[in-house]
Amino acid sequence: MIITSYEALCNLGNNIGEIYNKAIIGDNSCFDDFYDYIPNDYVHAGIVKTKLPNIQNIDFNIRCNQLLIKNLELIIDKIEALNYPKDRIGIVVASTNSGSEEYEKSKNPRHFELGNPALFLKQQLNLSGFYTTVSTACSSGLKAFSLAKDILNNKIADAVIVACVDSLAKIPIYGFNSLEILSDKPSIPFSKNRSGMNLGEASAIFIVENDDNKKGIKVMGIGESSDIYHSTAPDPEAKEAINAIKSALKDANIYPKDIDYINMHGTGTIANDFMEAKAINKIFSNNVPVSSTKQLTGHCLGAAAGIETALCCKLLENFDGRLYPHIYDNDYDTTLPQVNLVSKNNKYPKCNICMCNSFGFGGTNAIMIMGKNYE
Repeated sequence: MIITSYEALCNLGNNIGEIYNKAIIGDNSCFDDFYDYIPNDYVHAGIVKTKLPNIQNIDFNIRCNQLLIKNLELIIDKIEALNYPKDRIGIVVASTNSGSEEYEKSKNPRHFELGNPALFLKQQLNLSGFYTTVSTACSSGLKAFSLAKDILNNKIADAVIVACVDSLAKIPIYGFNSLEILSDKPSIPFSKNRSGMNLGEASAIFIVENDDNKKGIKVMGIGESSDIYHSTAPDPEAKEAINAIKSALKDANIYPKDIDYINMHGTGTIANDFMEAKAINKIFSNNVPVSSTKQLTGHCLGAAAGIETALCCKLLENFDGRLYPHIYDNDYDTTLPQVNLVSKNNKYPKCNICMCNSFGFGGTNAIMIMGKNYE
């Protein structure tokens, strides 16, 4: 499966080029404090600041769809150039919120439907093929790619539009706040001083096809598993996270030594950082450069893996010796297994294969391995 085109927007920029340029230098300044979510407190979060279009159909006029249509403007020419019948282009949308925020005021049940962005995208593109929504908490984005792969392999479609989108909303903010894992300061994953995560919002859209002769980014392998451990906490033993990584490596038919860079889930919570460090150290020891980019974008929930996949794609395309630096206070938590965090000052010899980690509530784990496919 080849990612033949992609675009994104988030707090770092209004297209993947702007996002890459800030991420590669570790710019973690694109956050604001919001006082209108939690009474007598504030939320430190990343928000898309570009003007978003109003959608005339009130059933679809929610921020997730506004983010999608703004993102769509960047890639619509590539979608329209696809040489397939309209019923042979599928849609898979990853999201966790849809219009939950808007529903609080509108009481329009269509706003609360998880499938709202997928139906909106189908109608906006005037497509008549398979469409659906994936909502598996914070692993939704990579799970959407896994489903797209199945759709292509089973000849249900010839191309799939994978879209990952989520906006800031009270439900996840209150939920994470109740778990005491929101930080009112910049998130610093893997530091002994870490105090939790910052939230964000984003949209990322990808065109995936099954033609290995196409230029783009090859999805080499995907691995999935489930902890069956706890509704919100990951298994501290990381058994199923390790199995998901092994499955992705097996699917890609490569070895741990072949991975050049890992974009971690890296939320900055006590439990996630411990589990993820354990999983990475178990398979890769301290040999592979790793970083989290959530300190730059915020944790974008259903769109998190989408924006991180787009960052990996751009890194593979633009590699110049730099990897995304891991921004924190440089005070590593020595109770964690050691991982090789990327420094701003280091130069790296190659980046031909990236791995992206994604873990979600309910113990849902997803790993995707990507490589260059230009020749």
